[in-house]
Amino acid sequence: MSFDPAMVTTALELPGYKIVRNLGVVRGIVVRSRSVFGTMGASLQTLVGGNITLFSQLCEKTRSESFALMMDHAEKHGANGIICARYDANELMQGVTEVLAYGTAVVVEKI
Repeated sequence: MSFDPAMVTTALELPGYKIVRNLGVVRGIVVRSRSVFGTMGASLQTLVGGNITLFSQLCEKTRSESFALMMDHAEKHGANGIICARYDANELMQGVTEVLAYGTAVVVEKI
């Protein structure tokens, strides 16, 4: 069974479904550092201005991985949905960032 990303929401409910069981908080954590080459490339992009694509790609990859880990955690607990999904990010030390995806794992049934 593969967890359906469409069953993850930031809302308190999944429209068309009723929550039959709350399984608690699930999370996915990724800690990532910037490479020296990536930092140099991004620094060059700041000279031109606009979107710093090297950092955007790094952020998107990190968020995507933490989201996938959160869904895996939910699936291991028997959930088929996640409500109240959120992201949090913290700099642990210079150049090292933690991204946390978390939410409430639930079992839902179609109404």
